[in-house]
Amino acid sequence: QVQLVESGGGSVQAGGSLRLSCAAAGYSSRSCIAWFRQTPGKEREGVAAIYGGSFTRYADSVKGRFTISQDNAKNTVFLQMDSLQPEDTGVYYCAANLVWFTSKCSLSGADFGYWGQGTQVTVSS
Repeated sequence: QVQLVESGGGSVQAGGSLRLSCAAAGYSSRSCIAWFRQTPGKEREGVAAIYGGSFTRYADSVKGRFTISQDNAKNTVFLQMDSLQPEDTGVYYCAANLVWFTSKCSLSGADFGYWGQGTQVTVSS
């Protein structure tokens, strides 16, 4: 079983940066870890995913601005968010899934069985 705890959310002005952290207890080499965000009135959106420390996947809306990475020694996954815009506002969730192949490390929420409690990110214009 995987337990996830997010941290690092906050409020910034447009153009600013934040780094989110996801501490994963029970992490294994088969873990696909992803970040999702939820805004009222919108569908949950997969933002970025990482598998095996090197395979990454990004939503088109964040490519070139967000970077996902992991520290295996600390079982922690990071989401570095730069050039933040008001449309990036939302509750960001860390999620985990156990997979065998990189193709199965997706940005679809339905594929993930473990979720953190979420952290709020607010970007003002």
